Amino acid sequence: MNEDLQRYNCQIALPGFGEQAQQLLQQARVLVVGAGGLGCPAAQYLASTGIGTLGIADFDMVSVSNLHRQVLYTPADEGKNKAEVACARLQAQNPGIKLVSHPAKITSDNVMDVISNYDIVLDGTDNFETRYLLNDACVLAGKPLVYGAIYQFEGQVAVWNVNNGKGANSPNYRDLFPEVDATQIPNCTEGGVIPTLAGIIGCMQANEVIKYITKTGELLAGKVLIFDAQSMQSRIFKIGPVTKTHIRRLKTTITIPTINADDLKKRILVDDTVELVDVRTLQEREAYDIGGTHIPLDEVEEYLAYFTSPNTKVLYCSSGKRSDEAVKLIIKMIPEADVFSLEGGLEGYKVS
Repeated sequence: MNEDLQRYNCQIALPGFGEQAQQLLQQARVLVVGAGGLGCPAAQYLASTGIGTLGIADFDMVSVSNLHRQVLYTPADEGKNKAEVACARLQAQNPGIKLVSHPAKITSDNVMDVISNYDIVLDGTDNFETRYLLNDACVLAGKPLVYGAIYQFEGQVAVWNVNNGKGANSPNYRDLFPEVDATQIPNCTEGGVIPTLAGIIGCMQANEVIKYITKTGELLAGKVLIFDAQSMQSRIFKIGPVTKTHIRRLKTTITIPTINADDLKKRILVDDTVELVDVRTLQEREAYDIGGTHIPLDEVEEYLAYFTSPNTKVLYCSSGKRSDEAVKLIIKMIPEADVFSLEGGLEGYKVS
C-alpha cells in the first residue's frame, strides 16, 4: 500500500477523492474496445490512474498510417496485433494492474461474453456496425458505455446507459442516432483527422470512466459534448434524462469474407478469374493503386450488376475498413456474390 500511496498520491490528495476512491479504481474492471486513436490515450491514462483490470479489444494490426494518432505504437510494431502490443506497453507502464488482451474481432457471437467480465465499456471504435453492436450489448447487459468519436477537427463524447437508481437508464446511442448508413459518411482516411483531437477526446473518455467509477463529478449522461479543436470551444447538448429506445436482442452481424495479401498474390498467379476492385477515392487511386476496376465506396450500390458475374471480386482500400463496408453492402443485396475484402488493405499488401 505504501507503493500505491507514493504512485497515486497526487490523485488521492484531490478534495473528495482520497484512498476510498483509489480503492474503487483498483477494484474496477474496464474494457476498451478499439486500441486506435481514441483507445490509445484513453487506455494510457486509465492504466496510469490504477484501474485494477483493464481489457483491450482490437483485432486490427498496426500500420504506419496509424502512428500519427495512435501513440502507443512505434514503426517496429507494424503488422502486430494492436491489443497485444497495447497490453504489453501498458503493463510496462504500470506493473501493478492486470491487462487482458482480446485480439479477436468483436461480433454478435462473442460480444456478450467479452463485456460480461467488465463494469464499464469504453468505445474507441471507428465503424458504425461495431458502435451499434457495443451499444446494444451494453443496454442488454445493463452496463454503461463511454462513447467517443472524431472527424477532422471535431470530436464528441457521451456516456450511455447509466442507471439512474429509479428503474430507468439514461439515453443510449440509438436515442441520438436511431440508424446510420455508414456508406454515406466519410471516415478519417478520406476526410482526415488532426492527431491531437484523438488525444483530447480519448482523455475525455477516460475522465468519464474515472468519474463513473469513483462517483465524483457530473457524468455526460443524457447529453453529448461537442468539441472543436480549431476554436477550442465546446458545447453540451442535452438529449433527455432517460432512454426512449427498447432493445430486446442483438442484430446478427454479417460475416465479411476476407483474403489476406499473401493468399491474394498467390491466387492471382494461378487464377485469371480474380478481379480487383478499388473502392477508394479518385485522388487516392491516382496516388497509388494495384490495378483493377475503380468503384468508389459511395458508388458501389450503382454497380451491383457487376458483382453478379461468376468471377471472384476482391475489393480493396487503404486499410480494409471501406472495402469491408462495400462487401457487407454487396452481400446484403446479393447474398450469393463471390466477393472478398482485402484484409489490411493496401497497407497490408505493401508489407507482405
